[in-house]
Amino acid sequence: MVGKGYILVVEADEQIRQLLEYWLTEAGHVVHAVPTRSATAPPIKPDLVILDVPRPEDIPSQMRALDLDARLSVLVISARFRRGVETSSEIASRLGVRKVLSKPFTQEELLAAVRSVISPHG
Repeated sequence: MVGKGYILVVEADEQIRQLLEYWLTEAGHVVHAVPTRSATAPPIKPDLVILDVPRPEDIPSQMRALDLDARLSVLVISARFRRGVETSSEIASRLGVRKVLSKPFTQEELLAAVRSVISPHG
């Protein structure tokens, strides 16, 4: 794979989707960014899926709609998560994903989360 990783971004808001794509591409990743409503399975298996969810209970249905393998690394982003209430790892474990990131977040926070999921030991 060229770059640091192939990332599928599924985000409903066009401006946020474009910003995520820009930040990730600038960091050397290959990015396929799609709106939530028209998201389909990616042409090749991504190293990471960044999935915007309006409600945590939507994660399983969104994964099925995208025909994503449950073993894929998933980073969930959502405005529904609050900073400081629970740790990211506790929420992620409960939801069956690798990591969660509360909106709003900075470019540095996003890239740190992506690094921790794609290269958890590096």
